[in-house]
Amino acid sequence: MAIPRFWREIASRYNLIGTKCGSCGKVDFPPRAVCPDCGRKSIGKMQRVKLTGKGTVVTYTVIHDAPAQFELQKPYVMAIIEMEEGVRLTSQVIDTKPEDVKIGMKVQAAFRKLGQEGEAGVIHYGYKFRPAG
Repeated sequence: MAIPRFWREIASRYNLIGTKCGSCGKVDFPPRAVCPDCGRKSIGKMQRVKLTGKGTVVTYTVIHDAPAQFELQKPYVMAIIEMEEGVRLTSQVIDTKPEDVKIGMKVQAAFRKLGQEGEAGVIHYGYKFRPAG
């Protein structure tokens, strides 16, 4: 099997994968081996779940003074997103002007290239969020 195909077939590379506790039903992201609420009762009961990718902006900030590797992207928005499943995560909001981002705004996950190691190196992908529409 070719290396690119091998990486594409790892489900968590191109999906938002969390875990759901089989004891209390709490969903967590990133995946956990043990539920932070149930503790030992959840051992062996954690199930992997694919998150819908739909969420709402809870709060955000606009970055004007970026690190060197993000210099060309500034200004950009970093937000805390609450997913439909209840988990919260931090991500960049893309495909919109910073002044158009609002608390309560509906967003959808999008997988994008995050970086690359050297000229012919490994390409890193990850999630960002764009306005739902």
